[in-house]
Amino acid sequence: MLVLSQLLILSPAGATLTSQDSDFLVSPDPDFHPTDVLEDADGSLVVIDTGAWYKLCCPTSQLAKPDVLGAIYRIRRKNGTQVQDPRGLKLDWEGMSSADLLKLLEDPRPAVRRRAVEGLAKLQGAAVEPVVALIANSSSVEARRGAVWVLTRVDGSRARAAVRQALNDREATIRQAACHSAGLWRDAAALPQLLAMFKADVPGVQRAAAEALGRIGDKQAVPALLSSEPNDRALEHSAIYALIEIGDAQGTALGLRSSSSKTHRTALIALDQMGGHHLDADRVTPLLASDDPLLKETASWIAGHRPQWGPRLAGFFRARLLDRKLSSKEREELNGQLVRFSKNIEIQELLASVAEGPGPVESRLSALRVMSKAPLKTMPAQWTASLAAVMVEGRTDLAQQAVLAARALPAPKEQAATLNAGLWQVGRDARMPQETRLDALASVSGGGARLEPGLFEFVRSSVRPAHSVAARGSAAVVLRKAALSPEQRWSLLELIREASPLELPALLACFEGSPDQALGTGLLAALEQSKSLVSLRADVLTPALAAFPAAVRARGEKLLASLEGDTEKQRTRLEALLSSLRGGDMRRGQVVFNSPKAACSSCHTIGYLGGRVGPDLTKVGQVRTERDLLEAVVYPSASFVRSYEPVVVATQSGEVHSGVVRLETDDEILLATGPRTEVRIAQAEVREMRPGTVSVMPSGLEEQLTRQELADLLAFLKGTRWGAQ
Repeated sequence: MLVLSQLLILSPAGATLTSQDSDFLVSPDPDFHPTDVLEDADGSLVVIDTGAWYKLCCPTSQLAKPDVLGAIYRIRRKNGTQVQDPRGLKLDWEGMSSADLLKLLEDPRPAVRRRAVEGLAKLQGAAVEPVVALIANSSSVEARRGAVWVLTRVDGSRARAAVRQALNDREATIRQAACHSAGLWRDAAALPQLLAMFKADVPGVQRAAAEALGRIGDKQAVPALLSSEPNDRALEHSAIYALIEIGDAQGTALGLRSSSSKTHRTALIALDQMGGHHLDADRVTPLLASDDPLLKETASWIAGHRPQWGPRLAGFFRARLLDRKLSSKEREELNGQLVRFSKNIEIQELLASVAEGPGPVESRLSALRVMSKAPLKTMPAQWTASLAAVMVEGRTDLAQQAVLAARALPAPKEQAATLNAGLWQVGRDARMPQETRLDALASVSGGGARLEPGLFEFVRSSVRPAHSVAARGSAAVVLRKAALSPEQRWSLLELIREASPLELPALLACFEGSPDQALGTGLLAALEQSKSLVSLRADVLTPALAAFPAAVRARGEKLLASLEGDTEKQRTRLEALLSSLRGGDMRRGQVVFNSPKAACSSCHTIGYLGGRVGPDLTKVGQVRTERDLLEAVVYPSASFVRSYEPVVVATQSGEVHSGVVRLETDDEILLATGPRTEVRIAQAEVREMRPGTVSVMPSGLEEQLTRQELADLLAFLKGTRWGAQ
C-alpha cells in the first residue's frame, strides 16, 4: 500500500480554477500520514506527517501507535534561489512612512507585501490619496492590487470612489479585487459598472461582479442576472445565488416564461431557494418529461425535496423506476427521492406494484430498498402482499432485500399471515444464504410456531460460537419465539453451556412454561458450566424457571445468590484481575475487538466502523484509565455513559422491554435491545417507563476470553486516542 501526498496544480478555467493532480510525496509505510502541506514565506513547502496516532478520515489507522512518531519535512527546489529575510523581519516597520509602505506593495516577497497592506490600512483616511495616486500611475500589478486591498480596509466615500476607479483597471485580477471590495461595502454607486462588467468581461471578473450585485441587493440587477446564460457552471452558480440574495421573487418569475432553458433553469432554482414562490407541481411536473436534459434535471431536483407533490409525481416515478438506462448514481438519487415521498399513498402503491413485478430486476430491487428505508410506523397493507410474492419467487437477490424490508417495519395484524407465509418460505429454502434464512425466520410476527426437525437443527447449529454475531443473534430469536418440543428443549442444553452473553437471554426464554423437573435440573447444571454464567441476571433467569417445580426454582435462587457480589468484592476482584493483565498488545487487541468471539464492534464504533447500540469508543483511551476500562468490560452495569442509560418499558399488554432509547417521538419509542434487534413501541401502549439498572451490554465477557486476549483488548481500548499524543 502506498501512502501519498498529492500536488494540485491549479490553472484558470473560466470563472473558477481547475486542478491537475500528481503524486508529490509517496511512502509505502501505512503509518505515514501526510495531513497537510503548507507554503512557507520563502516558497519552500512544509509537509506535516502526524504519525501513527492520527485517525481522523484515515481508514488504515484505528488505534494509537505511540512508538511510531510523526515528523515535519521541509522541501525546497534544487538549485533554487534562496529568499533573504522572507518575512521582512529585518525591516524597520515602526519607523516607516506611508511612502515607504507604498514602495513595499511591489516587493517580491508576498509576506512583506501583506504586511505593507496592513500598515497602510492602519493609517485609514491619511492613506487614501497616496494610494489613489499609486493606482493611477504605477505600472506594477502587485502594487495596484495591493492598493485595492488597502482601500477595502478604509472607511469613507473617497475610498469607495477610488475602488470604483479601480473597476476600470486594465488588469483583470485588479478589477476582480475591486468587485469584491464594492460588494463587501454594498456600494450601490458601483451598480452600473458592475452590471456592465457582468455582461462583458473575462469570466473571473464576471463571477466577482455577480457576487457584488447579490450583496448590494438592487432589483435592477435581476434582468441581467436572469438573461446571462453562462456556459460556465461557477458563473451560473454566482448568478443564481445573487438572485437569491436580492430576493425579488416576482421579477425572477419572469424568467419562467423564457424560451431559453438556461434562463428557465436559473429562475427555477432561484425561486425554489427563495421559498418556492411562484412554483407549484403543475408548473414543475411537465418539466420532468422535458426533452431538455437541463430542465429535466432541475425539475427532478426541485421535486425531490417537495414530498407534498407525491400524488402528481407518481406517474413520473414509475417511468423512472422502470428505466433500464439509469446509472447507479441516478438510481441511488431516485431511491432517495422515493424514500422522501414514501408516506404518500400513491407512491406506496407504486412501490408495491414495481417490487412485485414484472419488470427489470434492478427496478424491483430499487423499490424494495425504498421500502426498507421508508420512515413509516407500520408497513402499508399493500406492501405485505407484494413482499410475500417476491419471497415466494425464490430469487436470492430479491428475497434478501424483501426480508430486509419486512424486518424494517411491523406489518398490520390483519396482514401478518400473508407476510409470514413468505418469510417461512425463505426460511425453509436451503438455497438461500444462512443469514437471509435466519433473518426471515426471526422476522415472522407472533410466536408459537413449530420448527420441523430439519429446520430446527439448522437454526440450533447457527447459535454456535463459530458463526457471526448476526447469525447467532437471529437464530436465538427464532428459537425464543418458536413452540419447542420437550426433545428440542433438551437439545438446547448443550448450547446453554457454550452460548455467549449475547445469546443466553433468548435461549433461556425457550424454557419458559416447562414444568419438567428433570429438564429444569439439566438447565441449571448447564448454566453452572456456562462461560456466560457471570452475565446471568435475575430478570432473565426467573421467568425461565417460573413453571418448574419449587425445588428447581430454589436451586436457581441459590445460583443467582452466588453471583451477587457486594461492591467491596467487586473491587477486590477487579484489582486482582488488573494486576494479572500484563503484556497486552494493542494490535492483537484490535483483532479481538473485531472478532465474533468478543463481538465488541457489533455494538461499539471506533473511527467509522462498528455498531451504534453502545457508546462510541473512538476517544475512550483519552478519558478512561485501564481500571475504568476493565470495570466497563467486567461489570458493565456498574455505571452508564450519558445518553446510553438503559430503560425499562412496560406495555399495556404486559410485555416488558429493556434497552437503550434510539428515538422517541410523540407517537413511538424505538428501543435498541441488542446488536441487531430493535423494538418499536407506540406511546399509547406504554404503561410505564423507568430507568433500568442493567446494561444492554452483557457481563461475563472476561470469561469468554483468555487472559492474554483480555490484556490485548484492554491495551487496544487504552490505545484508542484522538489527536496528538
